[in-house]
Amino acid sequence: MRRKQLNILESLEEGIITGVYKNGTLLPSEDTLAKQYAVSRPTIAKVYNQLQHKGYIKKTRGYGSQVIHNNARSTYTIGLLLPGSGESEIFTTINDQILKLSKKNHLNCLWEGATVSNAEIRRTQIEHYCEHYISQKVDAILFSPLERLPDADEINLRIFNKIIDADIPLILIDRGIKTQPDVGGYDIIWLDNLSAGGAMARHLIKNGCETIHFFYRPNSANSVDIRLSGIRDTVLKHHLKFTEENIYCGDPSDLNFIKTIKIVPGKTGIICANDSTAAILLSSLEKANIKITSDCLICGYDNMKYSQYLKYPLTSYLQPCEEMANISVELAIRRIKNKHHIPMIVNVNGKIIERESTMFNR
Repeated sequence: MRRKQLNILESLEEGIITGVYKNGTLLPSEDTLAKQYAVSRPTIAKVYNQLQHKGYIKKTRGYGSQVIHNNARSTYTIGLLLPGSGESEIFTTINDQILKLSKKNHLNCLWEGATVSNAEIRRTQIEHYCEHYISQKVDAILFSPLERLPDADEINLRIFNKIIDADIPLILIDRGIKTQPDVGGYDIIWLDNLSAGGAMARHLIKNGCETIHFFYRPNSANSVDIRLSGIRDTVLKHHLKFTEENIYCGDPSDLNFIKTIKIVPGKTGIICANDSTAAILLSSLEKANIKITSDCLICGYDNMKYSQYLKYPLTSYLQPCEEMANISVELAIRRIKNKHHIPMIVNVNGKIIERESTMFNR
């Protein structure tokens, strides 16, 4: 659709929604609008066809284009339980986009559960915010499950059950529940972690790696498990070895643990579960006299802003955070309007941002 046609469509759509053109009234004739906007009559006809397709108007030959949209605004209240906000930039982007969408779609968003505190403080607050949202009878809840806490799975399951038992539509963002019950009433929007894992493994293999390791921290989200599956499948399909010996779960700042990583100089690639892990591991590997881009390559996920400013600019996987926010709101409104929709799992694809950390100095 051409830009001018789109502008006319958006202007009329806004006029109908805000009540400038009330339910039952006739829109100006196609000829009148064509002159007003200095466009052709067929352009206005296309705009009116779009408005009819969206359910705003009804075109009747010999009568005109009548508004059939109820101008009364429906305001939905959505509670946000995004405990990773402030710790990961992906949630900052998601929050910013949800804020834009709330204004555009007349949503009332409750932000108390989008906390910026450290993991332990989030742990004590998240259930409180959940119960507060339930008591407020919100129309839907957007929830990104906790991670990196020993009892995160238990807390996440309790929150999940409380929301489902309250019959409030639930949208899980970025992560699922490890012990997910077989019930309806919720949807998931997250990265296609299987594909993302495979993509990064192929990238390292293409760049000369014959030994691939995966490094993650304890109590990570279940999305990390799926990412690992994608890496494993891809490495094995390339007829390379990948066993439990290629999987490292621990503290990336623990130098003694880092020294246990088996490095085949010039042939090893390390995929980290996220950029924050990779950034710490980069430093630890150097302290262990393992040379990045000479002995091994390293990469991460999330494309944090600091990734490009590390000593070895970090190759990372960019998540489409704005689109994840868009879809999460669409899913919430869809489920608010019909709680009996079958559960949906929406996988979105991102892309690799290649930098120096995955280029061998040959």
